[in-house]
Amino acid sequence: MKKSLAIAALSLCAWTCAVRVPPPRLTGQENAAPDRAWASVLSRFVDEKGRIDFAGMAKEPHDLEVYVAWLAKVSPVSQPGSFPTPESRLAYDINAYNALAMYNTITSGLPRDLNAVKVRFFYKNRFQLGGRDISLYDFENKVIRPFGDPRVHFALNCMARGCPRLPREPFRADLLDPELEACAQYFFNEDRNVKLDPDRKTVRLSQILEFYSDDFLKKSPSLIAYVNKYRQDKIPDAWAVEFIPYDWQLNSQ
Repeated sequence: MKKSLAIAALSLCAWTCAVRVPPPRLTGQENAAPDRAWASVLSRFVDEKGRIDFAGMAKEPHDLEVYVAWLAKVSPVSQPGSFPTPESRLAYDINAYNALAMYNTITSGLPRDLNAVKVRFFYKNRFQLGGRDISLYDFENKVIRPFGDPRVHFALNCMARGCPRLPREPFRADLLDPELEACAQYFFNEDRNVKLDPDRKTVRLSQILEFYSDDFLKKSPSLIAYVNKYRQDKIPDAWAVEFIPYDWQLNSQ
């Protein structure tokens, strides 16, 4: 009951206290190769471990602004003919979410602890996407999760350290399935997300598996069974499951 009341309070605050974050104002360059601009952001400001050079990006925000300005006008809702397949729509949504989270971080003043600004960051701040305003929370839960592919949780990045590694290239519609598969494999074979304790016959999993357990359990009979689909070192089915507290610190280089 307390959890339900808390969620209801957050939802009410999101609507009554919403803050519209305007898209960047550019001098006629909004449509100048937005995909190339987003690719430039990832290659220049993200390292091999997925950490972001926020300070450098804040000094040179043009490419990110080009992409965010384009997102404000173009989406699968505003231009459905440009996104004819589920893969093209989902690839757009993943890239858009990651870019808006990145832009949110910069416009929010580079908060060191996203948990301290969680309500504003995820619920209250609303961004223009294809002509309509949406929060990161609604974007993830009302647009992206309904696709029914739990691998998106290893591709979406809110810019916290507990997030999956942010790739240095955009997601592509024609390669989306192998890209999501690679993200899941990397995530579950990374020590920070899966910690084995043989003495206690326990595995500690990233709290992402707790946050979205319903999504994973729709695809597998247990969380361990889901994890084992992508693990090289399989986990015994009978082991207990615990969760690693999520790290909400900003994922800066």
